[in-house]
Amino acid sequence: MHNEQILIVEDEPAIREMVVMTLEMAGFDSLQAADVSEAHQQVVDHRPALILLDWMLPGDKSGIDFCRMLKSDELLAEIPVIMLTAKSEEDSKVHGLDAGADDYMTKPFSTRELISRIKAVLRRSSALSADKPIEIGKLSLDPKGQRVTANDKVVDIGPTEYRLLAFFMSHPERAYTRAQLLDQVWGGNVYIEDRTIDVHIRRLRKLLKPHDCDTLIQTVRGTGYRFSNFIEPV
Repeated sequence: MHNEQILIVEDEPAIREMVVMTLEMAGFDSLQAADVSEAHQQVVDHRPALILLDWMLPGDKSGIDFCRMLKSDELLAEIPVIMLTAKSEEDSKVHGLDAGADDYMTKPFSTRELISRIKAVLRRSSALSADKPIEIGKLSLDPKGQRVTANDKVVDIGPTEYRLLAFFMSHPERAYTRAQLLDQVWGGNVYIEDRTIDVHIRRLRKLLKPHDCDTLIQTVRGTGYRFSNFIEPV
């Protein structure tokens, strides 16, 4: 049996009830909220293991707004978020992932796939939230505080680039294809183009460049990218 609590943020009662039943059958406990205000209160009171977040919500704030708010809060940023939405266009998915969502599901979805996605995201979240800091070269990553420093100076980094860097630093000296990075960092069955990885790699390198750490992320021709402190001679 699982002990994790999953917060369902969805304004349609019928969908909430279906998801609650699905989670209970899989051994998860459920929390519910119909809007951002209720969701925030549930997060503060219970700190769920994961949030299933509908894109469209009543009121002034959307699911995307709530996701951004969570990921900008140092105390709440590590809670994984799976976006649930009827929007199927690729740019909407990229928009949700850029806001910090860990995965993305388009309605209607199968209950088996939902549970599979939840378990996968929880596994990745657990792997990235280990307490032991990782140090490679000038860089240090503190998973517990979700903080990155270079030469003892804090690197201002967004949630998506943090997850990408955390994966790289947890798996150094190995080349990964763009498809592998999409699967490991964003989750399987996320239908976004490989060029999305290139965009986030450029952003991450730009953030690390002032600290002379951008060369740690190396392009492997014909494959993808590798994180390494070893610079091959030209």
